[in-house]
Amino acid sequence: MKKPSPYHRLEKRFRRLSAIGDAIAVLHWDWSAMMPPGGAEGRAGQLAELAAVRHALLVAPEVEELMEAARAGGGLDEWQRANLGEMDRQWSRAVALPEDLVAAMVRAQAACETAWRDAHPKGDFAAVLPSLERVLELVREAAAAQGARLGLGPYDALLDGYEPGARSAEIDTLFADLEAFLPDFLGQVLERQKGEPDVIVPDGPFPAERQRALAVRLIEALGFDFDHGRLDESRHPFCGGTPDDVRITTRYDEDDFTKSLMAVLHETGHALYERGLPKAWRGQPVGQALGMSMHEGQSLLIEMQVCRSAQFMAFAAPVMGEVLGRSGPAWEAENLRRLYARVEPGFIRVDADEVTYPAHVMVRYRLEKALVAGELKLAELPAAWNEGMQRLLGLTPPSDREGCLQDLHWYDGAWGYFPTYTLGAMTASQLFDAAKRADGAIVDGIGRGDFQPLFAWLGANVHSKGALLPAHELLSQATGRPLDAEVFKNHLRRRYLG
Repeated sequence: MKKPSPYHRLEKRFRRLSAIGDAIAVLHWDWSAMMPPGGAEGRAGQLAELAAVRHALLVAPEVEELMEAARAGGGLDEWQRANLGEMDRQWSRAVALPEDLVAAMVRAQAACETAWRDAHPKGDFAAVLPSLERVLELVREAAAAQGARLGLGPYDALLDGYEPGARSAEIDTLFADLEAFLPDFLGQVLERQKGEPDVIVPDGPFPAERQRALAVRLIEALGFDFDHGRLDESRHPFCGGTPDDVRITTRYDEDDFTKSLMAVLHETGHALYERGLPKAWRGQPVGQALGMSMHEGQSLLIEMQVCRSAQFMAFAAPVMGEVLGRSGPAWEAENLRRLYARVEPGFIRVDADEVTYPAHVMVRYRLEKALVAGELKLAELPAAWNEGMQRLLGLTPPSDREGCLQDLHWYDGAWGYFPTYTLGAMTASQLFDAAKRADGAIVDGIGRGDFQPLFAWLGANVHSKGALLPAHELLSQATGRPLDAEVFKNHLRRRYLG
């Protein structure tokens, strides 16, 4: 029997690494959606052991040797070369970290998430502070080690883990541009809204089972496949699982169905991206999603660009009225469109409109940079958070529950993630603009509840390409230009002042 080539031996190893990663992903989903509280300590141990096993397989000496041999041997096609590059990227980040640090981070994150679950509803930041200090200590240690190996500063090393190739200096420039634009624009939008008829807010209650039934109707119309996915509840909405077993969650407020529904539609954008990744490359790095800006771009394209549009509401309004058992002026498509397009500064990021959403992200981005750099102490976080919210949105949260405790990310160890939300919003507007220009049937299809033209374009230009290209190249190929904040700003002008 012919001995497998170095490249094919790498494929076999990374297929095993992917399987372990998939198991970790499903255990994480179960932790958030199903696991009883008493299982936390045991689950933390399981996740730490799996992370250590996966890390050892990835950084074993033969991996570097096989990559060198595969590069020297040549004869690889475009996808294989890209796969080898992604293997090298994963290996380079992992080899900088000792195994005991990897396991310690998992355990610390699990302990901190458990503490957050208790502290969040009480708004008790002091209760979670010791656990969060341990997480940040380990995050800094990992960031310093990876940064030293990759030639990056600690924060850029963290950012690179979520958005390969992104650098904080570039993000600072993009965010400065948005910060110069948004305050005046927000003022114009709020002033315009004053002169419009009041939006009719549908009266509750809306039982959770009815809200779930509505969500199922709409996400199945979008293309969510319940043979390959689930919809459940969790404290914080998220998408997890694997491309063939994708899990989304939401949370229900029986007084207001609109928040839960948009959360489900947002997570469905993530899920459909995962489902659309190239099947031929399942289990290989090149078959995975292309960074979190592109991932958030898919979710925000569905939530913000599509599902808050007049066309979507023309399709969805009758479904909402039917499933929720309501009728009347509040349930007319135009009123629901205006309800979902209403701009109003608020405390909670996941409920924010798309005009104020970037401000929420910029607050978090600046805080996490300062915390990683040691320029801000964690004990000072609540006051610094409130100051940032007051400066950018004119609001001071009434408690830490609506402030620095609202998001799970930092408590679960996700540092360097937040800027990808606004990069994703810009990506979403640019992709949707290009899709509409490429196929005039897309907008009409949305109005009829036919999303096939849209997902055909996304499938061909984004989903099916996996990590074949760097994000900036894929976006340029799909839209004809690199990431351009003007496209996002023009979208906002058309929707809210047009």
